[in-house]
Amino acid sequence: MIRILALLALLLPGLAQAQSWPIYENTYVNDYANLLEEDAETRVRRQLEVLREETGIEATVLTLFTRKGFEEAGSMETFATGLFNHWGIGDATRNDGILIMVLSEDREMRIELGSGYGAGFDREAQDVIDRVFLPAFQADDMQYGVEAGTDATLTRIARVFHAGEEPPNRANGPSGGSLFALFGALFAAFIGWKVFGRSIRDRFTRCPHCGHRGIHTDEEVLEAATTSAKGRGTRTTRCTSCGYHNSTSYVIPTRSRSSSSSFGGGSSSGGGASGRW
Repeated sequence: MIRILALLALLLPGLAQAQSWPIYENTYVNDYANLLEEDAETRVRRQLEVLREETGIEATVLTLFTRKGFEEAGSMETFATGLFNHWGIGDATRNDGILIMVLSEDREMRIELGSGYGAGFDREAQDVIDRVFLPAFQADDMQYGVEAGTDATLTRIARVFHAGEEPPNRANGPSGGSLFALFGALFAAFIGWKVFGRSIRDRFTRCPHCGHRGIHTDEEVLEAATTSAKGRGTRTTRCTSCGYHNSTSYVIPTRSRSSSSSFGGGSSSGGGASGRW
């Protein structure tokens, strides 16, 4: 019922105009712009669930077509901070929540950080956006960008913060020449992924039958996990060189019971970073 109300409020102009903020169906992924296929959404949600189980940090992904039509739209930065505080993302004492917001029609996004993060994490968020999210979005691969960007955000920001460490000082980072080479390598790798239609890992994995590098792996969710039961899926590997084909089953862990509950009451003072493409 919540999902129906959320979609109606987001899709019908009359309702959207009367609504100050988007509402959430659960505290992990609310893909109202339909950028993620079912299996991709499951993978993203599981990353967020594991982060919360292991660190207590609440991170959430929200996709919208546009922020226009909401009473509190304003600038993207103002909208993200207001929404973050309206939802109360993160622990109320640590203020360690993270909001990843992607607006597909507006062609803009933001990583909004709780007020517990220092300025170094703002710079790290900007680097994640510039190096991971935006190259994929500019290549019109929204799903890959959301998946890869979420993974980078959790690894480089949430888990580093939880460990009590500081992110690297980007001001003393690589020189312009080495940065150019790095961006070139990353771009080439991404284009390779796009052209061959498989992950970078698969491109360099050897076929167990003929030994050639470059296999293709697909995953299909057969039964989604719930809070009371594990899910299941099928992972299929094939080699285009020799025709090798193998299918195996895998188990999807049960979802955290807190996945559809409320956030912890955290707040943001406007920290984070933004990107446009």
